[in-house]
Amino acid sequence: MTDLPHLAARLYGTPLLVARSKLDVILGALGPRLAGQAVSFDGDAAPSADVAVTSDGIAIIQVVGTLVARSGYLGAASGLTAYSDIAEAIEAAATDPGIRAILLDVDSSGGEVGGLFDLVDHIQAIRAQCGKPIWAVADEAALSAAYAIACTADRLYVTQTGEIGSIGVVAVHRDESGADAQAGLAWSFVHAGASKVDGNPHQPLSDSARATLQADVDALYGKFTTLVAERRRLSPDAVRATEAAVYRGDQAVAAGLADKVGTLRVALADLGAVLARPTISRPIAARKEAPMSESQGDVPALAAVPQPPAQANADLEQRLRAEYSEISAIAAQAARLGVTIDPAEAMAKGIRPEALRRSVLEQLAARSDATDVVAAAPAGAAPKTETESPIVRRAREAAARK
Repeated sequence: MTDLPHLAARLYGTPLLVARSKLDVILGALGPRLAGQAVSFDGDAAPSADVAVTSDGIAIIQVVGTLVARSGYLGAASGLTAYSDIAEAIEAAATDPGIRAILLDVDSSGGEVGGLFDLVDHIQAIRAQCGKPIWAVADEAALSAAYAIACTADRLYVTQTGEIGSIGVVAVHRDESGADAQAGLAWSFVHAGASKVDGNPHQPLSDSARATLQADVDALYGKFTTLVAERRRLSPDAVRATEAAVYRGDQAVAAGLADKVGTLRVALADLGAVLARPTISRPIAARKEAPMSESQGDVPALAAVPQPPAQANADLEQRLRAEYSEISAIAAQAARLGVTIDPAEAMAKGIRPEALRRSVLEQLAARSDATDVVAAAPAGAAPKTETESPIVRRAREAAARK
């Protein structure tokens, strides 16, 4: 690739959620080459697209490298990760009946704004639908956009030297007017619309262009800090008080930006222990808990209580998992039709899959315009039969009652 104006447009004059140190590296490596020289990414390895699944049924999804809305042809060679790829991996794990939990393995200094907040909303919607726990580990960095993703997790770990934070927004304007003058180049822009050429690199940044860019940065900063405040249960003022600083290990936990210092291995052990806990409720007096060890990831030990036979437990768990998988599939299909179903709530209420299907059909039929459905039928249509669509049948019945 010899000239990449598209890449330049994604770096200059647009807000970025990336750590300053990483931005320095990107600009230092790409800046001299964007004028027409070849761009080489020999130093970066492409992130693995494989999703590892542990014996406990925990899917490990990587969030690594520079995060972008779309990686395209650059992704294979540059270590970029697209938000859409992360979304697809999480959704696939959430709808897989063999996977019981998701662990995000995060090592990224952030990236583009475009697509980030849509991904965050999608992750939270997936969690609400599937009911599976989503944890994250900053190993070794969860900064800016990467932290926005990591803080959506139910529990966030950070390694001893791991970096967390950089809750801020940055935009860069490159002024080439001096270099143009030395090269004997003069640029003239013929345009309609006062703001059409604001922020172009061949003129100094005007006051109006600076104000517009600053307003955009401030609005995105507000959205970012609100997200962190809600997910980490902090006040917006406390999040803004970090001033986009970067925190390591214990500092991140003390600041409320992470829950525990621990490696990926520790997080997996803790999450596996949570999944192994009995789900049968018992009186509080029947429990006996030991304190959690922060260094080794031990989990509270429960006092022994009478349990059903092992085979009965296994059969019950297998039946419940199969039923939950079927209900999750119905919920996913219903969501595509605009009907919202909470699988966890349906299971808690003891609603069977067949009853759930009937409920979806009834809601769709109630929302349908019965008159339009009947009018759309061709003249002289054959009488309805036993195989007629239940939605059409209910629409006809609703029309007949009018």
